[in-house]
Amino acid sequence: MLGPPTDSPGHPTERPLPGEGTGSVGEVTGRACYAPDPHRAYPFGVIDQTNRTPIEDYAVIGDTETAALVSKSGSLDWLCIPRFDSPACFSALLGTPENGRWFLGPCEPAATTTRTYRGNSSVLETTHTTDTGVVKVTDLMPLGDNRADIVRVVECLEGEVRMCHEWVVRFGYGKVRPWVQHHQGHERDQEVIVAIAGPDMLLFRGTRLPHAEDGHHRDEWTIKAGEREQFSLTWFASWKPIPPPLNIPGRIEDTVSQSQEWASHCHYRGPYEAQVVRSLLVLRLLTDTRRGGIVAAPTTSLPEDFGGERNWDYRYCWLRDASLTLEALLSTGYTTETKLWRDWLVRALAGDPQDMQIMYAVDGGRELPERELDHLPGYADSRPVRVGNGAVNQKQTDVLGEVMIALEMARQRGLPETEQSWAVQRALVDSLVSHWDQPDNGLWEIRGPLRHFTHSRVMVWAAFDRAIKAVEDHGYEGDVDTWRDMRDTVHAEVLERGFDPERGSFRQHYGTSEVDASLLTIPIVGFLPGDDPRVLGTIAAIEEDLMRDGLLLRYRTETGVDGLSGEEHPFLACSFWLVSAYALAGRVDEAKALMDRLIGLCNEVGLLSEEYDTHLDRMAGNYPQAFSHLTLVTAAVHLAEAEGIAAPVPLEGVHR
Repeated sequence: MLGPPTDSPGHPTERPLPGEGTGSVGEVTGRACYAPDPHRAYPFGVIDQTNRTPIEDYAVIGDTETAALVSKSGSLDWLCIPRFDSPACFSALLGTPENGRWFLGPCEPAATTTRTYRGNSSVLETTHTTDTGVVKVTDLMPLGDNRADIVRVVECLEGEVRMCHEWVVRFGYGKVRPWVQHHQGHERDQEVIVAIAGPDMLLFRGTRLPHAEDGHHRDEWTIKAGEREQFSLTWFASWKPIPPPLNIPGRIEDTVSQSQEWASHCHYRGPYEAQVVRSLLVLRLLTDTRRGGIVAAPTTSLPEDFGGERNWDYRYCWLRDASLTLEALLSTGYTTETKLWRDWLVRALAGDPQDMQIMYAVDGGRELPERELDHLPGYADSRPVRVGNGAVNQKQTDVLGEVMIALEMARQRGLPETEQSWAVQRALVDSLVSHWDQPDNGLWEIRGPLRHFTHSRVMVWAAFDRAIKAVEDHGYEGDVDTWRDMRDTVHAEVLERGFDPERGSFRQHYGTSEVDASLLTIPIVGFLPGDDPRVLGTIAAIEEDLMRDGLLLRYRTETGVDGLSGEEHPFLACSFWLVSAYALAGRVDEAKALMDRLIGLCNEVGLLSEEYDTHLDRMAGNYPQAFSHLTLVTAAVHLAEAEGIAAPVPLEGVHR
């Protein structure tokens, strides 16, 4: 049995945290903490009751099995490990430092900070310039070694800098205080710190170890030009032996090399190439390369409406979002991820086609019960904080259409079907014949009444259309006569019931004259040409009803269609869809102008969230968001093709 925890409440404090002792004592998750004194600088970051660090001030690092968010000041505030959907051990993003974080940065709060990724990798380099010197912090999660590690390296480039270091582990989304002790470690270690709670153990190594102070581990020191300190954090199952230390310089170089090599296979050569490559790297980071699932974002409950209830868990694999991700990857030269995900899909969908869900866990698991974490105050006081997602049980008829589009693109790029993979697709399309005309929750997971959403019907058409192509163009077997009849029937119904002749545009659902930004996908999926008058009328109606400060809402929330209180901000993917719609309509100048505006919303390391608050110029929603980055890629491809300056990816000429 491990000895007493070194950070137990009764352990004597070695020295006070600079800035402490001047604030009042408050309660956070049952523990005492210092409330901030507004007149005093706090070298370990302001300790407020809810995190108010702007979302865009975070950067992401990851190892293609999970990811972490690091703030500009140097606070690693979010980490679920070892998987994207594991409980977080650092949850300050949704609460306070008492809910867990790893801070490593200058003590001087007025430091000037710049950030960049090293080349085409996700190795983050943050440079802090203070009155006394310049220091660089390198953060990464090493790739390709089947471990779960975070590495942080501090190097002083000029002069000297006073550094502050704080390590606070709280398992169970910031609720469970672990048993912590110093340990002799692996036979190649001198001394390490271990934190254990149930099945999880975190191992902290460093060239200098922080000391325990009332439930935290802290250190403060002066680093001088030419000096370097390195630290690592490793997760492993608590019943297993301690793993050996990393060769940190070697792992950094290997991680950069692997990322650069992967990025070099991008076939896209056109406008916004740097942003396209960065978005592809984000999509790669959100792809679980061990299990095959592709998550929508690595976070939960970052609010769409600050202070409101529109807070959702995106750490799962939506079939739609994953399919759209694959379309973006395929359009720029990648198929390896498609085969990985297709094999995942076959496993996840094994069984009765009627049991297909809209989303799954990263390993294909089906149970994602939604619950609320009352112990977390939420980002910027936005409650509730949710884990799991109740939309897992929704009916969304559009999903199969996106799956079939992505897999048809893969076939066009030379990826052959296996007997099982085509059998699954054929069974799903055959099943669709019997229920395609039922109302559903739609693309936006409306939590109100089921309706006949026009976008869902368009994607039903796409499912039958791509299944027919599999038979006609690739020689696979299927009930193609029935599928053709269904495709024609659905197409006719959408033109009759989904189109509002008085307004000259398609409608959100059959019972309304409201529009919805998802209607912009009508030309993208090939349902109608981009310059069809009905498409042009729909673009005009969407511009009139949904445009806010030059960006698009998904739909008008004031109609009450989604059954939720509050409002939301423009949805970035919808604005990228508008770029594609403009390009397909031949309105290239408008497409370029909007694309420039959207690219300008990326933070300095090229990341985008789900939504954008145009009034306060800040990001909103989960982050980084796959939907935003994948639509950036497809919009750039559509725009380049419209300008005639980018050739399509050659068939059977993609990176395997």
